[in-house]
Amino acid sequence: MKLVIAIVHSEDSNKLNSALNQKGYSVTKLATTGGFLHAGNTTLMIGTEEDKVSDVLQILREQCRTRKQITTTSAPMGGVMPYPIEVEVGGATVFVLDIEQFEKL
Repeated sequence: MKLVIAIVHSEDSNKLNSALNQKGYSVTKLATTGGFLHAGNTTLMIGTEEDKVSDVLQILREQCRTRKQITTTSAPMGGVMPYPIEVEVGGATVFVLDIEQFEKL
């Protein structure tokens, strides 16, 4: 048994959750916040058999595309005014963990 933990952009979470559910995967969804942009993220926990991990990863690749976004720099430092910068958002950060025991009570 494996636990896939995927941290995704909040804009991608609903379509990702639907795609995983359509393929029969149960998902636990947690609202989280990223550190750099302080933007909303969603952390999904997906328990699955080892031979299904590649299928879960493929769904993540299809649903969580990266894209460019314009944001402004954070608080002014040294008297410099905030200015717009282009950053890449989206995609997914994924961890795959071994599960020693699983019970659904």
